[in-house]
Amino acid sequence: MKQFLGFIKKEFYHIFRDRRSLFILFGMPIAQILLFGFAITNEINNVDIAVIDLSKDATTKEIIQKIAASKYFTINQFLDRDADIETAFQKGKIKAVLHFEKDFSRKLIKENNANLQIITDATDPNTANTVTNYITSILQNYQQEQNKDVQVSYQIIPQTRMVYNPELKSVYMFVPGVMTIILMLVSAMMTSISITREKELGTMEILLVSPLKPVLVIVGKVVPYIFLSVINAIVIVALSIFIFKMPVQGSLFLLGVESVLFIITSLALGILISTISSTQQTAMMISLIGLMLPTILLSGFIFPITSMPLPLQIISNIIPARWFIVILKGIMLKGVGLSFLWKETVILVVMAIFFLVLSVKKYKIRLA
Repeated sequence: MKQFLGFIKKEFYHIFRDRRSLFILFGMPIAQILLFGFAITNEINNVDIAVIDLSKDATTKEIIQKIAASKYFTINQFLDRDADIETAFQKGKIKAVLHFEKDFSRKLIKENNANLQIITDATDPNTANTVTNYITSILQNYQQEQNKDVQVSYQIIPQTRMVYNPELKSVYMFVPGVMTIILMLVSAMMTSISITREKELGTMEILLVSPLKPVLVIVGKVVPYIFLSVINAIVIVALSIFIFKMPVQGSLFLLGVESVLFIITSLALGILISTISSTQQTAMMISLIGLMLPTILLSGFIFPITSMPLPLQIISNIIPARWFIVILKGIMLKGVGLSFLWKETVILVVMAIFFLVLSVKKYKIRLA
């Protein structure tokens, strides 16, 4: 019993001496609680919408002001014609368009009904349904206020049309997210573990002091994982197309190039993790908890980023998966090209270069 208690005491010493283990034991659970508490929500806030007002009368202005006054929506822009709807959606900023028919107020008063079409971006079915329900609720509230003092009540008849995902298939939402998570984990986690294993065995230092430059050694270690990740991407896209009937409206070549870019970014992040990890276990924990949870919670995969608190929205900008999911949905569902996705592409390129440069610098410092 005395030896057993001594062993337990020794284990406590090891845990408290390892700051990374303490961070994983105590810091990560706190971070998870905060992320789950703030990010998991079915509510929407400050969703950007556009308006096409063909009537432009007092009634439509009153309805628009009532919707804009709520905390749920922000009127981002006013469109002049139906042809502008597609362009507004392709830019990715607008989540819904309110389309008021011509002579809206006259029809509402004389015929007791008028049409208001709600057009939503259904690449995210949950958000599209929630946006539609919130707008409908605001319209119903407006009707109740208007019908208090009239004997013959009139009604606004919303007409809903879902674009990009008219059947609201959830597969359209989870395929880009699952593809992102798999590529992130395979690329980052496996690379960090592989390099950390070499460091544990003492062979990484031997490789780095060989005639090959550290950059070449690192590249040689990660090239196999590029091929493995590309194969994973091809398999995921093939399964989504042939089994889940996931459409690919845009260019397959562009989809492949963007996937390779994200894989390189993830590999660079894995290399960076390996530079701050002394053991395989630490590298795996950082990869799983430090990458997978933020990817799920802060990338917009499940929960809309606009509904999160401002600090989390800011933090989400440093998550590579956020930008890759936008790219995947844009290419696969909206059929857009690089002209609409150049910003996300540039961000991934900058991230990849930053991670690679920092990783190489870290390795040089470790050898000094």
